[in-house]
Amino acid sequence: MDLRQMEYVVALADEQQFTRAAAVCRVSQSGLSAAIRNLEDELGTPLFTRTTRRVDTTDAGLALLPFARATLAQAAAGRDAVVRATHSLSGRLYVGAEQCLGVVDVPPLLERFHRRYPLVDIHFTQAGSHDLVTQIHAGTLDVAFVATTEHLATVHSTELGRRPVVLLAPPGHPLASGSSVEWAALRDHEFIDFRESWGVRSLNEAACSELGASRRVRCTVDDIHTLLDLIHRGLGIALVPQHVAEKPEAAGLTTIRLPRETTPEWVVSAVTANHADASAARLLDLLDPPARTPQLLPGLLHAAR
Repeated sequence: MDLRQMEYVVALADEQQFTRAAAVCRVSQSGLSAAIRNLEDELGTPLFTRTTRRVDTTDAGLALLPFARATLAQAAAGRDAVVRATHSLSGRLYVGAEQCLGVVDVPPLLERFHRRYPLVDIHFTQAGSHDLVTQIHAGTLDVAFVATTEHLATVHSTELGRRPVVLLAPPGHPLASGSSVEWAALRDHEFIDFRESWGVRSLNEAACSELGASRRVRCTVDDIHTLLDLIHRGLGIALVPQHVAEKPEAAGLTTIRLPRETTPEWVVSAVTANHADASAARLLDLLDPPARTPQLLPGLLHAAR
């Protein structure tokens, strides 16, 4: 087993699809598939079960996964130690992120940056995407991880990933009986949504307006766990990015798909001013290839410069 195979195992377990895993690893789908098959032949057991819709990790794959993550983490720590010993970087770095972005886990990213560049003074703030973009324009943030495509024309943005929006409903809700729903069926139901500064709120508003699904936002929140708690308590339904519906706190709620051709996509990007300083550039270097939850480990093989 080599590091590349470990990277592929982690990526495929996280993404549950060969196409997305190959894109994250920046390798052809056939190359990733062949590497996984070779590893399974070497170990004498399947690591994944394949269907036309998704890939699931077998018991053997689940047994291997923590060792694969640890191997990648150890390799990354070694590269970080070399960078720390041979490069000096100081100053301040102002970073912002919206909560629970799904396709990038910001705290581990900042931890790794701090290990590499301990002399850089990191300042972190959490806010809605629209507020973060405003701070990038104002020059009070160096880097922001946002979930919006609005007002990005005059800044530098790098897309990190996207997820479809789904509907979450509590058990017993009239819409919870099916696995999919038409937009017209959402009319006049009571919703829970985020404040206007969150990217997903404006995405939801635009989609509902365009597709004729007038709605009442009964509860407005500023964190994901409160939103899920209110749904559990029957106070409304919510349009959320798919990864939110997969959180442990969402267990027991019904996930309902929207029509495929009109499903909004929730897009996460790293945003900087057009002339980012050295610290901002080094932070973004660690996103090559794009980081994913639950850990950044698949990207670590390529992060050292």
